Amino acid sequence: MSIFWLTVYVLIWPVIVGGTLVVIVRAFWKEWRQARSEGRGMI
Repeated sequence: MSIFWLTVYVLIWPVIVGGTLVVIVRAFWKEWRQARSEGRGMI
C-alpha cells in the first residue's frame, strides 16, 4: 500500500464519523423539537 492510499484511508475516517454524527444530531434535534411542541418528554 502506498503512502498516498494509507493517508487517504486514515483521513477518511474522521469524515465518515463526522457525517454519522451530523445525521444523529439532526435526527435528535428534530425529535426533541417535535416533543417540545407536543408538550411531552423525550424519555
